[in-house]
Amino acid sequence: MQEKAGLNETLALMKDLRQRCDWDAAQTHESLRPYLIEEAYEVDDAIRAGNDTLLREELGDLLLQVLFHSVVAEERGAFDFGDVAEGFLRKMKSRHPHLYQGGERQSWEAMKAKKRDSIVDGLPADLPALHRAFRLQDRAAGVGFDWPDATGPAEKVEEELAEVRAEVALGAHAAGFDVPDAKLEEELGDLLFSVVNLCRKLGVHPSLALDKANTKFSGRFQSVEALAKARGIDVREAGLDVLDGLWNDVKATDGEQ
Repeated sequence: MQEKAGLNETLALMKDLRQRCDWDAAQTHESLRPYLIEEAYEVDDAIRAGNDTLLREELGDLLLQVLFHSVVAEERGAFDFGDVAEGFLRKMKSRHPHLYQGGERQSWEAMKAKKRDSIVDGLPADLPALHRAFRLQDRAAGVGFDWPDATGPAEKVEEELAEVRAEVALGAHAAGFDVPDAKLEEELGDLLFSVVNLCRKLGVHPSLALDKANTKFSGRFQSVEALAKARGIDVREAGLDVLDGLWNDVKATDGEQ
């Protein structure tokens, strides 16, 4: 049975490409940025699809980006792949002292908090807003700013929802996404932030929960469109009452009340 390739072979190939392929040789850290982000999303899509063959392929593409940046950095004299691997080993062992250092199990965020001056240090500004909210709350919890259970966050959601309703009752409304009502936007932002915190306290990542809700809604509305077409209904002209009826019919088919 042929032995599978390892990191040494992949690293050697990457260095060879930098020497002999014009496109690979021309790349820089900056030029590779879009590809790194794209490959991460493609890995995520493969996980969502539950497709192991695709996941294996996309992980290889993501590995390419790690190797690419490491080789470019080595050529600049900054660091090499060995330094990346060494840093990884050191970090993982230090964050698991109960496994590798004879210490006690510690909170990951609490350990990292000791090395930061602020909870925002090192947190990418361009993270998707929902994930950034989760990470900010997680980091705040790491320094003790947290409710003991989900009761507090649940009550906060109700409080923020009441404030949104109060603004709407006062006549607050947006003139469109480009011209939002500033106060209403603020209150809705607070509501979303509090829902993210409730998710966190209940052990559910809000990004994953919302992604599944998006998938569920997309599939169900496509069924509504298909049902409307079968019944000779134009969804663009049907109106809310008809669409709501179709929606309920689809839900019933799905076994939901």
